[in-house]
Amino acid sequence: MSSLQAQRAVRGRFLDIQHTVSQASDIAPAIRYIEDGLILLNAGKISWFGTWEKGKDLLSADTPFEHYPDKLIVPGFIDTHIHFPQTEMVGAYGEQLLEWLNSYTFPTELQFKDKAYADKIAQFFVQQLLKNGTTTALVFCSVHTESVDALFEAAEQQQMRLIAGKVMMDRHAPDELCDTAESSYHDSKALIEKWHGKGRNLYAITPRFAPTSTPEQLQKAGQLKAEYPDVYVHTHLSENKNEIAWVKALFPEQKGYLDVYHHYGLTGERSVFAHCVHLEDAEWDCMHATHSAIAFCPTSNLFLGSGLFPLKKTWEKQVKVGLGTDIGAGTSFNQLQTLNEAYKVQQLQGDKLSAFESLYHATLGGAKALDLDDKLGNFNLGKEADFIVLDLKATALQALRQERAKGIEDALFALMTMGDDRNIHTTYIYGDPVYVKY
Repeated sequence: MSSLQAQRAVRGRFLDIQHTVSQASDIAPAIRYIEDGLILLNAGKISWFGTWEKGKDLLSADTPFEHYPDKLIVPGFIDTHIHFPQTEMVGAYGEQLLEWLNSYTFPTELQFKDKAYADKIAQFFVQQLLKNGTTTALVFCSVHTESVDALFEAAEQQQMRLIAGKVMMDRHAPDELCDTAESSYHDSKALIEKWHGKGRNLYAITPRFAPTSTPEQLQKAGQLKAEYPDVYVHTHLSENKNEIAWVKALFPEQKGYLDVYHHYGLTGERSVFAHCVHLEDAEWDCMHATHSAIAFCPTSNLFLGSGLFPLKKTWEKQVKVGLGTDIGAGTSFNQLQTLNEAYKVQQLQGDKLSAFESLYHATLGGAKALDLDDKLGNFNLGKEADFIVLDLKATALQALRQERAKGIEDALFALMTMGDDRNIHTTYIYGDPVYVKY
């Protein structure tokens, strides 16, 4: 074989899912596990992938080369719902959703009008993502444009693909955190023009949730979506029963919570709704019909006592779903810990969550939910080279458990049950190692 131009080569054990699937039972046949594999990276993308034996002659003598013989390499984790301004208030005690917002969230987010402060937390936030193996995230900023600039600037330094947006919120919040329908439209429009499609940055129109936006503001959000159809919509839906009752009181003319968003043109491809714990059947049907997506946030749903998300129903109703950490109601940046809780949420409903299905939701399924599965989620040629190197034996207990693992699926399940940030050995973004555990 002749050598293939590569800026970097990585050898090791690789595991991914080759294509999107329509049922949980379809995932195992789509699994691709290569015990001794090779990936070639060029200009931030995957230029070759296969076994070491087939690929070794493609390497030139001067190609930078890393070998991880005792690690496991998987696509980067994708977080479909997280709040960057809530980083410092993780683990706030004692409340459910609406009380939690007033007691903890709003006072914390007030600080992000200060650009220097926003810069500081944005740098910390991005480093936490990388340390936890998250290579792409859909992110809430605060109501302040400064928070959006700070986050995109921090992501840009790492060549990281992030989707984010300014919160739109013009009622039922402290005056200092409220914008107006007009100002939110003009600020969001300016941020779209500034950031959407710049490098790997993408923008999301971000009404916090229906109760904190007037009909006039939701109309403006829908106008933005119509004017910029390739941007995202990111908001919350049916997280808490008191929240749902509040929405029905505020919008009595709509058929339900989701119908509020649908009425204003905010459902559709690249519309991601966090939580969806208590959807009604008609809402599930609307999610499917509009190709909208759900972010499943198990640590948050358990921490705030919101309820148990029916993950099985996403397969039955053919609704796209990704995994969200939901920092700071969620309790960890780490998708392994998030999957540990996701498994328990399903157990409490009499359902199972396999290791392979878990990997799907954290990687290719998340990419599909974000309409990025043509760019991310597995090791297919031409995709962006975001991946992580996992140490399955980061603790003595993990090492003991892995010695008894019966194949790769059992090894992966043990990792997802016991794992955390200590298992992230190296994180690659756009072909370069940007975090290495020392």
